[in-house]
Amino acid sequence: MTTEPREIADLIAALDHPDKPTIRAAVDKLIALAETSETLRQALHNRLSEADHRNYWPVAYILGHQAEPSGVVIRTLLDALDHREPDIRWANGLLLVRIARQVGAVIPLLIALCETGSAQQKRMALYCLRDLALNDAESRLAMLTALDDKEPTVRVAAATSLKMRTDGDAAVRQKLLATYLHDADDRVKNVVAVTLASLGSPDDELMRALKEASRSGNGQIKKSADAALKILQK
Repeated sequence: MTTEPREIADLIAALDHPDKPTIRAAVDKLIALAETSETLRQALHNRLSEADHRNYWPVAYILGHQAEPSGVVIRTLLDALDHREPDIRWANGLLLVRIARQVGAVIPLLIALCETGSAQQKRMALYCLRDLALNDAESRLAMLTALDDKEPTVRVAAATSLKMRTDGDAAVRQKLLATYLHDADDRVKNVVAVTLASLGSPDDELMRALKEASRSGNGQIKKSADAALKILQK
């Protein structure tokens, strides 16, 4: 059954609708339609360069599902990692991971965003790199550098991401230990404790710090230290 031009125009217009369910419904239909219509894909590309639209991420999200997304599509998806709505950030992040598995040039952009982005973009870029299950020096350095970020939630994302890597050598453990000993934010310390335990091979300084923390009057610090010690005992 052929979709009428008026219906397609209405779907594209719905991408600026303030109601998220309306946007999602239009996005799902346009993803399917764009697979077989070069005319529609071009119209959506043109819309990305038009001024004064309420939303640009839905257009990039649609085009990101097509083969070989353009640079402007990828840049718009990266911008959307700073969206105020968490579910939109995650949807775009998951799509970027999918694209990065096919288009390797996306990975350096995610690495760069770990340093240059907003706090939300840094967090999301770190989680994207985590989900890509990389073991390269560049993404590892980005995660280690992010442990010194001024924003605690970025440091949490970095520590969480390092937990998933298989190249956690002595240098990584030493940096995490320094973070555990000196970071002033309990959220960071809690995540780092479990990350360090997951990496194994604890040194005496870490064991002393965890045992001391397990006697803390701070319930969350005690809980994370106990969890880390339990992991290490296995």
